[in-house]
Amino acid sequence: MCGIVGFAGKEEAAPILLDGLRRLEYRGYDSAGVAVYHPERGLQVIKTKGRIQALANQVEAAGGMPGSIGLGHTRWATHGEPSDVNSHPHMSQNGRIAVVHNGIIENYAEIKEFLQSTGVHFVSQTDTEVVAQLLEYYYDGNILDAVTKVLHRIQGAYALGILCADCPDRLIAARKDSPLILGFGEGFHLMASDVTAVIRHTREVCYLDDGEIAELTPDHCWVYDAYLRPVEKKHHQVDWEISAAEKGGYEHFMLKEILEQPKAVRDTISPRIQNGEVVLDGVELDADYLHGLDKIYVIACGSSYHVGVAAKYILEKLLRKPVEVALASEFRYCDPIVSSRTLALVISQSGETIDTLAALREARRRGARVLSVVNVVGSTIARESDEVLYTWAGPEIAVATTKAYSTQLALVDLIALYAARQMGTIPDAEYAAAVAALEGLPELLEKVLEQREQIQYLASLYFNHPSVFFIGRNLDYAVGLEGSLKLKEISYLHSEAYAAGELKHGTISLIENGTLVVALAGYAPLFEKTMSNVVEVKSRGADVLGLTMEGFEKPMSEAVNHTLAVPAAHPMLLPSLEVVPMQLFAYYVALMHGCDIDKPRNLAKSVTVE
Repeated sequence: MCGIVGFAGKEEAAPILLDGLRRLEYRGYDSAGVAVYHPERGLQVIKTKGRIQALANQVEAAGGMPGSIGLGHTRWATHGEPSDVNSHPHMSQNGRIAVVHNGIIENYAEIKEFLQSTGVHFVSQTDTEVVAQLLEYYYDGNILDAVTKVLHRIQGAYALGILCADCPDRLIAARKDSPLILGFGEGFHLMASDVTAVIRHTREVCYLDDGEIAELTPDHCWVYDAYLRPVEKKHHQVDWEISAAEKGGYEHFMLKEILEQPKAVRDTISPRIQNGEVVLDGVELDADYLHGLDKIYVIACGSSYHVGVAAKYILEKLLRKPVEVALASEFRYCDPIVSSRTLALVISQSGETIDTLAALREARRRGARVLSVVNVVGSTIARESDEVLYTWAGPEIAVATTKAYSTQLALVDLIALYAARQMGTIPDAEYAAAVAALEGLPELLEKVLEQREQIQYLASLYFNHPSVFFIGRNLDYAVGLEGSLKLKEISYLHSEAYAAGELKHGTISLIENGTLVVALAGYAPLFEKTMSNVVEVKSRGADVLGLTMEGFEKPMSEAVNHTLAVPAAHPMLLPSLEVVPMQLFAYYVALMHGCDIDKPRNLAKSVTVE
């Protein structure tokens, strides 16, 4: 959600901070600000509601912000409306300490009341300001000592960046349940909430763990635990190119990332299929363990949850084990039935989603073995899982996920085939056919993408429909959930997905003349069933856009207004193929509505608050 960047070096800090903030724009934000220290000007702060460019204009209008150490922040409002005064950085009352913060301070009201009783005057509505004021309260000349006292007093989730005018050669960083990385260079150090903010300057990073504090100067970086005991951190090399996080001539990151899906899926699959066998790097799910499972929980949020819905159909069919899909935000509050014989498959693009992380910890507390599927190496969910499989999608900048979703689906297929092979629940010939089909998935995705112009034309026909319903059964229903989410999150149209068989239990009352229904009927065993539902909505005046698999176009076209078809393929691959037209349809509808596609309103890429 919010973004942090900090720089301590020998160059001018402000340009580096502004560039870092621009690279964090995709996370979602409503205001931005920077704080820079200069020996003659002191601690300077400029912040504003709105986009990074508005902040950059103010910095330029002020004659720049000279100084080689500073902090930057993009805010996504939680406490207090988006405004100049609620923007970060926040200052202590004496103007000597600047703070930026991601997360939520849960006991801020209690601390604020205490500080007000001592005469502190607050200027913002934010929970973050209490950190700045509490630091001033505890500060007696030793900033690290003050930081530790504050961290023992506050409750909640935080990634903090702190700059004190009394020790202007250093930045302080601290984290709990909100991501924060450190970047290492010759004569400089960086801190950021995401590697995209530092990759232009360094590939050498480390990831702070919960409860850790870092002290950064141009030439040194020290990391401590909560009691200021030194901690040795492992350094990681970022292995993707900076061009992967740039548009490369495309109008939007979302379109670029849709078109990158064949490569992303190939990168995810290829290393894990060797001589016709699925090989899961570092994961050991042997036959005895798998046969002994009482349940598989798939735990995720948002689009990753929709991957989980598809996973339920695939895993149950191949493994003959019960699979329950749980929204991470509900999992730990429903008193889930979990034991040492439960496998928790945790899916997260960022590896930092707070609800998913909390659910992971609850599953482990109750004895489950946790296998996570994430895209970000070294992320908190990856580190706290028993085993992890990376999707290798590369950086995904658009808020609305596309290639991360597709690579998650591919990994679910790999996990299902690997486990079925171990358990002996899949015949050899069927296994070989499924593995071969999975190897050919990238080429099939390229064929789907060849329909871009046709999908754009269909979007031009239907973009003015104010309400859209997606219907399907089985795997088609799982894809409908994601297609509906894509449309609503970037075009702001009302859109809902329903299992087609549930229409008669209430939803069909909403169908009237001109209502757009997107009917997914690619799952061959239930094609006729879904088409009967299509006839029902068509008879009530709906405009129907149909999506099916090659070989079923003719019977579908007789009942719908327009038809799209994905290549005929193994049923397991159906979600991977069908989701691409849904992504493109959503993209072109949003484009025709003039929406800010890469940064949809009110949404954030990585949600690190409950």
